[in-house]
Amino acid sequence: MPGQAQPTVRVDNDKVKVTEWSFAPGTATGYHKHQYDYIVVPLSTGILTMQAPDGEHKAQLTSGLPYFRKAGVEHDVINKNAFPFVFVEIEIK
Repeated sequence: MPGQAQPTVRVDNDKVKVTEWSFAPGTATGYHKHQYDYIVVPLSTGILTMQAPDGEHKAQLTSGLPYFRKAGVEHDVINKNAFPFVFVEIEIK
């Protein structure tokens, strides 16, 4: 079982929650379901692994290139890179 990635909440109000996720190599968020629509802004470039109900997926992320997902996504996000990885997650309440 992977170690825990480190979340740091930067903003949490009635409109949004902004969390910076820092992954050492081999760490993960833990399995979770997103309750809100969200945007991810990578601060690193690399591939993250997602364990989802339908299997394992790889996602290529590029520093500074955000993406959007609807509420309801279920997964565990794992950094299998040999280097640290960081992204900012913005949940829209």
